[in-house]
Amino acid sequence: MSKARQDQTDSPAAYGGALAPGERSPAPYAASAVASRGRHFPEPDCPTRSPFQRDRDRILHSTAFRRLIHKTQVFVFHEGDHFRTRLTHSLEVAQIARTISRQLRLDEDLAEALALAHDLGHPPFGHAGERALDKLMARFGGFDHNAQSLRVVMALERKYLAFDGLNLTWEALEGLAKHNGPIVDALHEPVRKVIRKLEAWQSLDPARWASGEAQAAALADDIAYVTHDIDDGLRAGLLTLEDLAKAPLAGSIVEALPAGEGQGRRSRLTYEVTRRMITLLIHDVVQESRARLAALGPRSPDDIRGAGDAVVAFSPRVAADLKALKAFLMQRVYRSRKVMHVMDEAEALIARLFERYLEDASALPDAWRAAQDGLSERTRARVIADFVAGMTDRYAIDQHRLLFDATPELR
Repeated sequence: MSKARQDQTDSPAAYGGALAPGERSPAPYAASAVASRGRHFPEPDCPTRSPFQRDRDRILHSTAFRRLIHKTQVFVFHEGDHFRTRLTHSLEVAQIARTISRQLRLDEDLAEALALAHDLGHPPFGHAGERALDKLMARFGGFDHNAQSLRVVMALERKYLAFDGLNLTWEALEGLAKHNGPIVDALHEPVRKVIRKLEAWQSLDPARWASGEAQAAALADDIAYVTHDIDDGLRAGLLTLEDLAKAPLAGSIVEALPAGEGQGRRSRLTYEVTRRMITLLIHDVVQESRARLAALGPRSPDDIRGAGDAVVAFSPRVAADLKALKAFLMQRVYRSRKVMHVMDEAEALIARLFERYLEDASALPDAWRAAQDGLSERTRARVIADFVAGMTDRYAIDQHRLLFDATPELR
């Protein structure tokens, strides 16, 4: 390592404090695009973009990404124009991931690419759609949206002449595969099955931690969905500021809000709560991660992968508070009567579509009917799951109306 690079790495701002303009270059432990492990199908470098910028752009231009605009986060798209969708959620995750990565001197482009891609495999109607497909696919290998995101970028996107999928870098595939950490237990088996197809090329080292950028994107996902689900829960009338005053983590923020009344003030206070929460959580991640980086002293991305624990993380106290807040939201928002009524109907809708396609291939569009023709029942089921998982909420509703006499309003 050069003396200049050594000095830059050991500067105080490398692991703590605000970054000066000259200290914003990636650290030696960042996933350097120059040292990327490459792509499954070799391609010439792009003359105007780094490999990770190219990954990001391929994700942005993918069909699966565009479909996220009409895929449920918590509330179905037609329940209101201001509720989050999978698309707006992904954009918020990307913004937070870039902020964390910049403060930790990680590669912002890789973190952004992972944030934008992490939900590409989510089916319509959020976790209700995933639950339905997992039950329906139980005898055919199950369904997992993280594994499906990998299937999308490795095979299901079909727009390039030389290959199926997006042919992302090894680092992007690793980050998507390890969105929930190292692949070490039965819960990760659906992801393990997908990445086995890459073994002949090179392993994603499933038992090791992912890059710092992937860890930053995963925590950005937590920060985004908790804070925007509070915002959406308040907007839907499932929560009040008085409720939040008693909630873990959010309570102290609500109590610190300035007093006063006035037209429109309630909506401003709602935004103030989520704004302050995002700031608090990002600050905690940055401070805790800088301390862990200082203790580890990584000199390469592989030093982070080989660490015995996450390097980008919440502090223990905030992690515990965040876990308690998620439990609060589970009871008050995700399992509320209003949300569960809609999601139960959505789950049944997905089940009826899948079962119809499996028993009657003529109900499928021409291209998908041809894709499953002549295959075993297990493989046919996977093709049908790919088709259903790729649907938007409104396309699933439209297809149900075409095939059945009655379709729920989902309100």
